[in-house]
Amino acid sequence: MTNKINLQDAFLEALKKAKAAVNIYLLNGVKLQGIVKDYDNFTVLLKSQEKEQLIYKHAISTIQEGEKE
Repeated sequence: MTNKINLQDAFLEALKKAKAAVNIYLLNGVKLQGIVKDYDNFTVLLKSQEKEQLIYKHAISTIQEGEKE
């Protein structure tokens, strides 16, 4: 059995560990900004302005690292 890397988990884990700002674009065009606090197979927990949002992955179009401050 091959040990294949899950690219999605590796990307989200790197963002989480770095506490990097991210831009998350939803399928409906909405842009969310914040820091990835956690994730699982179906959701991403995003912290933005001291509030947390649970975003379902099936609603996400794109995740990109934001600008460094």
